Amino acid sequence: MKALMYHGPGQRSWEETPDPQVVEPTDAIVRVDAVTICGTDLHILKGDVPAVQPGTILGHEAVGTVTATGASVTTLKPGARVLVSCISACGRCRYCRRGMFGQCLGGGGWILGHRINGTQAEYVRVPFADTSTHLLPEGVSDEAALMLADILPTAYEVGVLNGRVRPGDTVVVVGAGPIGLAAIATAQLFTPSHIIAVDPAPARLEAAKRLGADVIVGVGDDPATAIGELTGGLGADVAIEAVGIPETFELCTRLVRPGGHVANVGVHGEPATLHLEDLWIRNVTITTGLVDTHSTPTLLDMIAAGRLDPSGFITHRFALHDMAAAYETFADPKSTGAVKVVLSRS
Repeated sequence: MKALMYHGPGQRSWEETPDPQVVEPTDAIVRVDAVTICGTDLHILKGDVPAVQPGTILGHEAVGTVTATGASVTTLKPGARVLVSCISACGRCRYCRRGMFGQCLGGGGWILGHRINGTQAEYVRVPFADTSTHLLPEGVSDEAALMLADILPTAYEVGVLNGRVRPGDTVVVVGAGPIGLAAIATAQLFTPSHIIAVDPAPARLEAAKRLGADVIVGVGDDPATAIGELTGGLGADVAIEAVGIPETFELCTRLVRPGGHVANVGVHGEPATLHLEDLWIRNVTITTGLVDTHSTPTLLDMIAAGRLDPSGFITHRFALHDMAAAYETFADPKSTGAVKVVLSRS
């Protein structure tokens, strides 16, 4: 088969590699029908995730068709159409029993495209297939379901739920990339009074407006001034960090009001300064997290019912074999306006 292979920082290639095989009785082999690229893949290529070894197939998001299953798989059969979650779950360990699948102790967690071969390929081996895939209902398109592999549950759980967004809140989202936009979309489920998007890219700010931000802050604007005018100088109730660099994390800690929440969603590759000399007295709660995907069934139900429409995230479409062009487009959003790219077999 063909797959996107990581060969070290800055090095990737779409190349031939052996087809995956069932290794464990809980495995499934899935033909990849649609796949996307995540900001985390770009972090890997920058060298920010040293656990990823050269020779690993990248990717942790896919929709596909089951072609084979191990002897212990009970809920899937060949021909089943499934969402492959970015998080694998053994279903038995202490953390899985608490719904914290991202911290799985039984061999799961974030492993696809990280510790084992991932989804940016024609076929993928999915461990713990019964608890790491979701059967897709009729009427939910591949593209819509694909947004549930990572960005929507990540933004919803690590950003909106961890940030404890409540009705009437003022929410600022720093970074209007895919995760930030997904945070804007899912924050609306809790009817905040204002959602402010902060980003230097005009195309992404336009996408933020389409997806529900009512205030946008771009280059040359002061987010603290904009938020202060909306809140009488108090600051945001919730600040969601969706970039993953020290400057944006520290900005969030300055924008949040006393008693507020900073929810860090971005993947950080270097240290950020925590200004406790300022924060200790302000009753600020800071949360971090890897997505657990416990919300995926709920979000899938909402899409199936027409209550959540993820189509607005997709800006570019490619054939599966056009992986190089898709990466170039996704990695240069200022020039291309890319939010989410989808690569499809058909």
